[in-house]
Amino acid sequence: MSRLLSRFGVRALAVTLLGVGVVGGYYLGDNRKVQQQAVHAELASRADRAEQQLMKDQHRAQMVTTAERRAAEYEAARKAAAVAKAEAERARRAEEAASRKKRAAAANASTATKPYAGPIPASCKEYSGNRAIGCALLLDSGFKLDQMPCLDKLWTKESGWNHRASNPSTGAYGIPQALPGSKMGSAGADWQSSPATQIEWGLGYIKDRFDTPCGAWSHFQNTGWY
Repeated sequence: MSRLLSRFGVRALAVTLLGVGVVGGYYLGDNRKVQQQAVHAELASRADRAEQQLMKDQHRAQMVTTAERRAAEYEAARKAAAVAKAEAERARRAEEAASRKKRAAAANASTATKPYAGPIPASCKEYSGNRAIGCALLLDSGFKLDQMPCLDKLWTKESGWNHRASNPSTGAYGIPQALPGSKMGSAGADWQSSPATQIEWGLGYIKDRFDTPCGAWSHFQNTGWY
């Protein structure tokens, strides 16, 4: 009888252990499922964060590219505007120079030109001092010797060929009486003391506005200035 009870006891214990195992396995399986779900959720969260970061990086890169493009466009526009302004300024100056020359030509044409009819020097050796310098530079500038008497008369009237001559009322200075005297700085920094620099500038001025010294002298005779 006791042996039979022991057998039933063993069987009952086995059934109990089996039940415990089944229940334990159920809970273990359920816990594994929960863990897997948690892993999937974490991976999904990381993917979302990575995607958001990627979108932020792309947006930032796009903003940088846009800013660089706009900066390049602005710089190109600024350079184009500067070039256009410089071209406009050159055109304006050229137009002003042409207009001045045209007015001078018209003034010469409207008044009877009084050609020089006096004696022509045989050479520059007939002059001395600043006049000799003026004669030499006259020839160097491409004028003929027959223009020297006109130049002599013109600058004798203006300054007496004195390279220190100054008009306190107008500010005119030097042999050609440039107004203002600082204009002669385009011919040399020593314009205040160098007769050659003053004469070089004066001959260029005459050539630009009156073509020849005799043209300038004729204008001076008609208007009192050149």
